[in-house]
Amino acid sequence: MSQTRDAAIVGIHEYPSRDVEGELSPLQIKAQSAARALEDAGLNWRDVDAVYDAGEGGPMSGLTIAEYFGLKPNVIDTTNVGGSSYEYHAAHARRDIAQGKARVALLTYGSTAHSNMARIGVGGRGGLGVQPGDNMESFVGMTLVANYAMAARRHMYEYGTTSEQLAEISVATRLHAMRNPQAVKAMEDLEFLNIRETTIEDVVNSRMIADPLHLLECCMISDGGGAVVIAAPEVAKDCAKTPVWILGTGEATKYPENGGDITTSAAAQSAPQAFGEAGVTPTEIDIAMIYDSFSITVLALLEDLGFCPKGEGGSWVEGGRLRFDRPDDGPALNTDGGGLSSNHPGMRGIFLLIEAARQLRGESTSQVTDAKLAVAHGNGGMLGSRHCAGTVILGRD
Repeated sequence: MSQTRDAAIVGIHEYPSRDVEGELSPLQIKAQSAARALEDAGLNWRDVDAVYDAGEGGPMSGLTIAEYFGLKPNVIDTTNVGGSSYEYHAAHARRDIAQGKARVALLTYGSTAHSNMARIGVGGRGGLGVQPGDNMESFVGMTLVANYAMAARRHMYEYGTTSEQLAEISVATRLHAMRNPQAVKAMEDLEFLNIRETTIEDVVNSRMIADPLHLLECCMISDGGGAVVIAAPEVAKDCAKTPVWILGTGEATKYPENGGDITTSAAAQSAPQAFGEAGVTPTEIDIAMIYDSFSITVLALLEDLGFCPKGEGGSWVEGGRLRFDRPDDGPALNTDGGGLSSNHPGMRGIFLLIEAARQLRGESTSQVTDAKLAVAHGNGGMLGSRHCAGTVILGRD
């Protein structure tokens, strides 16, 4: 099937520190990352005519970010759907470029969640007026980690999934993290204990956080940020690095319904859109950059993205098949170390795009040989209740 080359990732940068100790603001992290990503692409600020922002830099983010960067963009998109925001932004940038509204799009993210001592996992998602779930969840103290634990326990009940199977995800991502100097430095700065590759036994014997999720199945809380530059084909051909093409995208949302299945995510709706548009199947994917807020997030999303049937994720991930050095077994998972062992400043979606691009450019610290296709999938919100899904299929020439 002929694939449309409407837009490509041409520049990337990941802010190296996961602990800025209050020395930088989110806006400063965004600006520094944007400058480095533009340099990576061989472009400059004058080339940017579209800005995509999730509002983490403050209120009225579209106005704020344009002024702070000194830009007068033709397109400003401030879609905020949590961790999936940047997959939505990539899809929207591709669409805007294809329609001739822009030529160079800039996506940025910055967060000081660790420096601010944000207790992300023990909070809910309310606090902004009356929310749909308040009468069913908030009043009884439903926290974010409890929501994911509920989904994990239901998956175990329905399909016989075990803690040992869920632990495979943490073990694979830690293996990749130990090959990534930035991830190792992050664990040191955030005062992880006994920093090394982990085993299944390490994970299931770590402290229980919210039954059945253990400490090593939960993402870290870090500072950080990054930037992605997406360009039209006529710009991409002259950029400094090999373009990574956006081949297909999908968006979806899911929320609690009577009789609904909390083990199935919105990816079951967004993935067929993205794969169909790209003209590829999950069996062809070399790299799976999947939002790993918790181990159960990845397991459910692997199923819903089509890598294995619903309920078979536990047995499918067994035996280390998600490692970067097992290319014949399936896609390599989160080769930067993921949110579990590299960074998670609150919304990790932009890092999925960054590492997928690295892999397809041959620049990853856990490089998959001759990687040609990647999926970046963001999950924003809470898996066991309301959330958004953004799926992006990426490929190289």
